[in-house]
Amino acid sequence: MRLIVLAPLLAAIPFTALAEPMTFAAAIRRAAATAPSVQASEAGVDATRSASIAAGQLPDPTLTVGVDNFPISGPPAFTFNRDSMTMGRIGVEQEFTNPAKRSAQRGRAEASIGVAEADLAAETQNVRLAAALAWIDLFYAKRQLAQLDLLNDNLNDLQATVTARLASGSARPSQALEPEQLRAAVADRRAELQAQVAKAQARLARLTGDPQADVVGDPPTLEVDGAALRAHVAALPRLQALDARVDAADADVTLAQAGKRPDWRVGASYGRRDPAYGDMVSLTFSIDLPLFGKRRQDPLIAARESDARRARLLRSAGERDIIAELDADLADYAYRHRRLINARTVLVPLAKRRAELDMASYAAGRLDLGSALLSTLALAEAEVDALAREADVARDAIRINYTYGEMRP
Repeated sequence: MRLIVLAPLLAAIPFTALAEPMTFAAAIRRAAATAPSVQASEAGVDATRSASIAAGQLPDPTLTVGVDNFPISGPPAFTFNRDSMTMGRIGVEQEFTNPAKRSAQRGRAEASIGVAEADLAAETQNVRLAAALAWIDLFYAKRQLAQLDLLNDNLNDLQATVTARLASGSARPSQALEPEQLRAAVADRRAELQAQVAKAQARLARLTGDPQADVVGDPPTLEVDGAALRAHVAALPRLQALDARVDAADADVTLAQAGKRPDWRVGASYGRRDPAYGDMVSLTFSIDLPLFGKRRQDPLIAARESDARRARLLRSAGERDIIAELDADLADYAYRHRRLINARTVLVPLAKRRAELDMASYAAGRLDLGSALLSTLALAEAEVDALAREADVARDAIRINYTYGEMRP
């Protein structure tokens, strides 16, 4: 009975309200499936496919109704039955577009579908990349925040030690303030990281549609293979979109060239006259005469050929830009990877060793508390900085693989 009563209430709760923290792969899948920009691109593909059905079809027939040879002067003026040529006419006319133009129209429609599909692929890639980076930013911001929280807990233990030493008279009263000063410095850093968490969470919520977006699990471990990525450049959605626009420009050229071939029309009409004269049937055939191609069709063909040449040049420029961007991103990745190794193997171990030695010196009475606390803060900063460097490497690896590779979560 309780389930029956609660079922309508649960159904009324938005799906996002019941959402749980998302893994890296789940966040990307959800963003690609629910992002409005991707759905808009999908609608564009559907619209283009639907419009292509009409491409290359014959125009609709034309119905004609009229009065022929109606007299307006002389004895039969303004009468319908006193002149043998006066008749009411009804007819139909059909235009026949030349086959080359119809074929070109179908080719242009197919090229439009290719452009829409390439734009969809590019937008999907952009959304997946944005979701991946938002997830990584949130994951590492929360890890850095947790590292500062651990330092804050250690400061509580240190405060207890200082209080005990004050009670025994082995510490100066001013030393009781030093842990609080350090805690205030940590609070500033913590506020900065909290802002980073909020911003990353807002970006992830926007991309996934989950207002309570959160992360769970670990980020993927991605290798960056420069040679494989360079070999995959031609298959990137950005270049596929430019290739599709080249095909569309070529289709426009073919369509313009087909304009030099004439269309024709066939018509039939039935004329109703006074019974004394009898009825009449008429047949007509007309054809276009493209006699002035140098001033009409040829300039349009030249314009479309220039557009096609421009599309090819833009495609070539786009490929050069992507290769240059890939080389620059690989250089940044190598640089940040070296910085991460230096932090993990040198900077953090040195800061940890110094903090341990300074705390030992403080315990032995050979160092003041302030200097020992500064070493502790330096260790925390080194560990947070190492996490920031790890986040930079992870961001670069994801951005490179999801931009220049063929990544699937």
